[in-house]
Parts: sequence; structure tokens; C-alpha cells
Amino acid sequence: MRRGIELRAAHVHSGPLEALHGIGLAAPAGTVTVLLGRNGSGRTTTLRALAGTVPLTAGTVVWDGADVTRRRPRARAVAGLCFVPDRQAVFAALGVADNLRLAAPDGDFAPALAAYPEPGPLLARRAGTLSGGEQRMVAVSRALLSRARVVLVDEPAQGMSPGVAARTYALLRGLDACVVLAEQRLPPGLRTAGPGEAAVLVHELRRGAVVFSGEAGEVRPAG
Repeated sequence: MRRGIELRAAHVHSGPLEALHGIGLAAPAGTVTVLLGRNGSGRTTTLRALAGTVPLTAGTVVWDGADVTRRRPRARAVAGLCFVPDRQAVFAALGVADNLRLAAPDGDFAPALAAYPEPGPLLARRAGTLSGGEQRMVAVSRALLSRARVVLVDEPAQGMSPGVAARTYALLRGLDACVVLAEQRLPPGLRTAGPGEAAVLVHELRRGAVVFSGEAGEVRPAG
């Protein structure tokens, strides 16, 4: 039974400093969960803790009811978790086509080009030579192709034009997965849920602690 992914009483240290102070938050299956916060709030650390790329010093990571705290990032990936970090999210030395092909279980990356036609003329170029927005398109395309059960993305629309950003949030919202995004502000396209659209939940972090949890409609627009 798919329940989603969550942190329970999670502590994370970065050197002598504690980055997460015993936080608890849940990202239910079939929803889009947004981790909101300024730089230094702990949102990126939270995403990495869920992915396993930073270890917990205390607490647990629970996925579909099972404790996966001790599972390494690769094991979580094999089990169906896809993590798109904010930096170095593509294989820079490989071509765009190779990046997409590696993410597709059957080697067919045509659905990625249907979602993002823009990288189509750039398939032979090395991914590291693309602009920031183009790299984000390739990185999110890899998440779309992975057919993962849990998709974690740190600032998915970074460097994208407003139109491409809106398309990106619609694509992520349409996934049959538990989607968790880290953002500084709540994107306009995620403020409301139309018929058949995934619900959007928000956890706002400040200085390594959760200060608000609720529905997207309860979050005030940034002034």
C-alpha cells in the first residue's frame, strides 16, 4: 500500500551545527508536497535527508510504512525514489541524449521530448554546455522518465522562463507519484487544485524547524 514518505523526529548535523532540529513532516502518496523556506531554512537538507544523501543523526525516514533510514541513496533509487538536486543534476560530460536514455527504463526518451521539445535540437551536445534552464529541463525530464514512486526535486524551475516553469509544475503535478518540491516561494500554479489535480500540501521551514503545515490555499502570497 502506497502511503508516501515522511521524516519523524529527524535531526541532521552539518559539522558542529545542527541543520534540522527534530522535525517531523509527511508527504502523502498522490500529492504534491512543497517544502517552503529561505536559504538556510533547512528545506534542501530535508529533501536530501529523504533521499539519503545526508545521514540523520537521530530520527527516522519512513517510506510506505517501512523504516528506510539505513538504506543508502542507491538502494532508495533502485526501490523507486528519484532525487533531482539543485546543482549537478545532469551528467555534464555526457550528451543530452545519453542523459535521457539512462533515465528511461526501456531506453525510449521520446516522452521527455514531448514534454520539453526545447532540448530536441541539442541532443548531441554535452549536457554541461547547456544553459541553466536547459539543464533543469533535462534534469526534470529524467525524473519524468524514471517512473519513480517518489520524486524529490530541489527548485525545479530554476533558470526557466515563466511559460516553461508553468509547464514544469503541471508535468510534476500530473505524475502518478509522491512528489516533493523544495521552493523559496509557493509557485502560482500550485496554489489551487482543479478537478482531478493532485492536492498540494505545504511545510514551511525556518532555521531547521517546521513552522507551518497545511494546504497550499492557506499560504499567504509573498509580499
